[in-house]
Amino acid sequence: QVQLVESGGGLVQPGGSLRLSCAASGRTFSSYAMGWFRQAPGKERDFVAGISWSGTSTNYADSVKGRFTISRDNAKNTVYLQMNSLKPEDTAVYYCAARFGVLSTAKFEFNSWGQGTQVTVSS
Repeated sequence: QVQLVESGGGLVQPGGSLRLSCAASGRTFSSYAMGWFRQAPGKERDFVAGISWSGTSTNYADSVKGRFTISRDNAKNTVYLQMNSLKPEDTAVYYCAARFGVLSTAKFEFNSWGQGTQVTVSS
C-alpha cells in the first residue's frame, strides 16, 4: 500500500479555482491508478476523477467534466486535481485514493486513502 497526504483545499468564491495535491509515499507509486473522491455532509463519498498509472487515461464524473483536470507526476509521487469554475455544489471534503492496477471509478476498489482536504465554495 501507499500512504497518501492531500493538500491545497480552502475557501474560494464561486467561479474561482483551486489545485489539490496528493503526495504518495512508496517506491511503487507508478504502479497505482489514482482517484479523487469527494464527500459532502450527509452524502455518500462519490467519484470525481481518476487517472491510470501511466497518466495516459483519465475519466471524470459528469458533474465536473470540462471544469476539473486530473494529472500526475510519477517522478514526484504526486497526483493533482485542478479545479476551475468552482460552484457551491463542489463544496465537500476531497479524498485522494490509490488502487494497484487499472483505473476504476468504484470506491470499494481503492485500498489506500488520504485523510481528506476541505474545499468550500462560497461568496
